[in-house]
Amino acid sequence: MIHVFCNKRGSGKTKALIHLANERANNIKGNAVYIDDDSRPMHELDRRIRFITTNDFSLKDYESFYGFLCGILSEDYDVENIFVDGLFNIVSGNISDAAHFFLKIENLARKHNVEFYININHDCTEEIPDYLKKYVA
Repeated sequence: MIHVFCNKRGSGKTKALIHLANERANNIKGNAVYIDDDSRPMHELDRRIRFITTNDFSLKDYESFYGFLCGILSEDYDVENIFVDGLFNIVSGNISDAAHFFLKIENLARKHNVEFYININHDCTEEIPDYLKKYVA
């Protein structure tokens, strides 16, 4: 399952995602992963959550990020939750170009029984693409 949280930059999405990740860490038997493009949230996360900063990797587009997610899941079969903070900060692209990416991670989520929680900087009060409507929380 994919849950997308979208709002303008500075609206508190990161704080809410950190809170959700910490809350979910208390209620899962497996592992959780938090992915961000900077390391600031690392100290606010529960120590049981694996934190990964994407600055250490050359993730340029949706395909490389998808491969990155597959690598995480192939390394740890116990991952139950993946939190992605600021998808469009991690990869170049925009909301209208991401349809194929979301379809691929939906299949990945179903196959590996993983919940994805993704923050994007986009005002959801404006028109959002049809493919994204089913994921918006």
